[in-house]
Amino acid sequence: MAASSFFFALFSFFLFSGGCSGDGEAAAKTYIVRVDAGSKPSIFPTHYHWYTSEFADPARILHTYDTVFHGFSASLTGAQASALLRHPNVLAAFEDRRRRLHTTRSPQFLGLRNQRGLWSESDYGSDVVVGVFDTGITPGRRSFSDQNLGPVPKRWKGVCEAGVGFSLKSCNRKIVGARFFSKGNEAAGRSAGPAIGINETVEFRSPRDADGHGTHTASTAAGRYTFQASMSGYAMGVAKGVAPKARIASYKVCWKDSGCFDSDILAAFDTAVKDGVDVISISIGGGDGVSSPYYLDPIAIGSYGAVANGVFVSASAGNDGPNEMSVTNLAPWLTTVGASTIDRNFPADVTLGNGVKLSGVSLYAGPPLEGKMYPLVYPGKSGVLSASLCMENSLDPNLVKGKIVICDRGSSPRVAKGLVVQKAGGIGMILANGMSNGEGLVGDAHVIPTAALGANEGDAVKSYIKLTAKPTATIDFRGTQLGIKPAPVVASFSGRGPNGLDPEILKPDLIAPGVNILAAWTDAVGPTGLPSDKRKTEFNILSGTSMACPHVSGAAALLKSAHPDWSPAMIRSAMMTTANLVDNRNQRISDESTGKNGSPYDFGAGHLHLDLAMDPGLVYDITNDDYVSFLCGIGYSNKIIQVITRLPANCPAKKPLPENLNYPSISALFLTSSKGVQSKTFIRTATNVGQLNAVYQVRVESVPKGVTISVKPAKLVFTEAVKKQSYVVTVTADTRNLELDDSGAAFGSLAWSDGKHMVRSPIAITEITMM
Repeated sequence: MAASSFFFALFSFFLFSGGCSGDGEAAAKTYIVRVDAGSKPSIFPTHYHWYTSEFADPARILHTYDTVFHGFSASLTGAQASALLRHPNVLAAFEDRRRRLHTTRSPQFLGLRNQRGLWSESDYGSDVVVGVFDTGITPGRRSFSDQNLGPVPKRWKGVCEAGVGFSLKSCNRKIVGARFFSKGNEAAGRSAGPAIGINETVEFRSPRDADGHGTHTASTAAGRYTFQASMSGYAMGVAKGVAPKARIASYKVCWKDSGCFDSDILAAFDTAVKDGVDVISISIGGGDGVSSPYYLDPIAIGSYGAVANGVFVSASAGNDGPNEMSVTNLAPWLTTVGASTIDRNFPADVTLGNGVKLSGVSLYAGPPLEGKMYPLVYPGKSGVLSASLCMENSLDPNLVKGKIVICDRGSSPRVAKGLVVQKAGGIGMILANGMSNGEGLVGDAHVIPTAALGANEGDAVKSYIKLTAKPTATIDFRGTQLGIKPAPVVASFSGRGPNGLDPEILKPDLIAPGVNILAAWTDAVGPTGLPSDKRKTEFNILSGTSMACPHVSGAAALLKSAHPDWSPAMIRSAMMTTANLVDNRNQRISDESTGKNGSPYDFGAGHLHLDLAMDPGLVYDITNDDYVSFLCGIGYSNKIIQVITRLPANCPAKKPLPENLNYPSISALFLTSSKGVQSKTFIRTATNVGQLNAVYQVRVESVPKGVTISVKPAKLVFTEAVKKQSYVVTVTADTRNLELDDSGAAFGSLAWSDGKHMVRSPIAITEITMM
């Protein structure tokens, strides 16, 4: 099927699925409508006047877009949306979707030091504005103090929107802007009922954060130095963001309990670019595990418009790992960030009645068990799934009262299981991973004594219960432990490759700290986020690619401050080509879920190392025209491309090769049906940002069996007059002798070196069934 035919067929699916009645007059839903802005008749003074006169009633329009996207969102019936799609000036119309959040030592762990390197060279990110798309922000926290900060940059056009619990004075020289976007969320609530929409008993109709997630991510990216920071005594020390002097603009697009809607997210992109942000951090992704084509994905569309305007956009890779092809936010103009551990942990030991001691983690800070042994029970022994998962109202108080209860991880929040155990009279909880989580552990501020165990340890406890007449156990909480080895390790939950949309682009791009991260927290909820948790804390410890993403956002702020003329692609390239591949044992970064060596499908180019990124030597730049050429190469028609790029495209008759996008990594795809020797060539262009006169030699590393990799020329010479040089990489694979790993891929790399810099690009070799 031609791309254009597929495009309209898919739109028809979006418009007519979802319960429309036969006459097309079902309840209204929100649709995002892309309009050819250049077709506006001159009689209308603004696009809004045109839209309300010709396309939709003013009362139905939620947002208008004019910067990263041209069009509007409106509450429409299926029949009305169908009629709009037939209008000659409407390029696309698609249903609004609900998204979800991808829920003090980490700056040092990135290679940052106080007295030298990127922090000092960039003045800690001063005067760079980081836009955070999240659940809002909590003003008044020490992390957002403006003490000793200079005036707000004169170029800044953003505002501070007042509302419930948030006044104009809530902004300062640190929080330079704060807005909230709720129209899409509220429209969904009107059509779907109270399960969706803003619950003002637990939410603030303002930029103020009622959830905590947005406060945490904002302070991770750009929080000030905060001394004596901890979460109930855990992770005691100095809390600081990656770019402590960068300014923060908060764009509240996600609402407690009801999530984040595409129409609001797109409005935030449109507004943030007009406001003048330099970096956008978005720890949000799809909630259905499926990545939409770029022209149906408002995060991809909005971020393209931002990047086209020189704004760096980092996005979380998602928390559906370690499953293959689970990485999300796949657009090649996005910097996609996976999560790693750091060298800090919060150990909690489970001691069984037979003397066996098992290692887990916990952030429980209440009264300890003091070594007392308690009866141990596993409700799942009965075979009832809800009981094994400790779901609401699933536990028999007669079975669990006064006992430590084993609960399997999954289906409900980890901390909520402890509350269920507490309500049933349990004394404590052992949270056991299943096979899908493997040995990956994250700490939580549980309401009862709790230790999280990996899958193997969890099985050991269940086996002990099965073989013991009167099983007992206790839990010992050992506080904060530093110097953990190995670190970094790819977090088990971190989204994994390959890229499910366009495998020619390797995703994720890199990893950054995302496990047990200490950062500022809201005053509206306790550390678990549960309504019944009345504890208050200035800081909280969270895990997720949501926490990894703002590390890269802060890093981009530092690089933008140090190199204001660098494009978003150059900033990403500097991070990727200098990323670390080894842990603190000087061994290859491993995968938490398996304990084996990780691969570029797990960690992309490697682990962020910022001091090296400041001076990468060479970078791979990508222009807007390059991205358009890529979209032509993957088969998008001119009209489809215009949905993303705003401007009409003109694809050449000979389709470009998408793998020739000037990306810092290389993905070679070979057909399984073509047995024998196959070759692929890739063109890359390196830009010298280091010493004017430099000579780089290439080195090919870790070539898999059955593969040869050649690079021509093998030497790149740069002078004051010659700042760019191109080269060709040829990857040849004998598919009869190719040794692939469990993910169906093999990996190598190439690196350019001038004796000082090492500019490295990972190479993935994958067999696929069709192209």
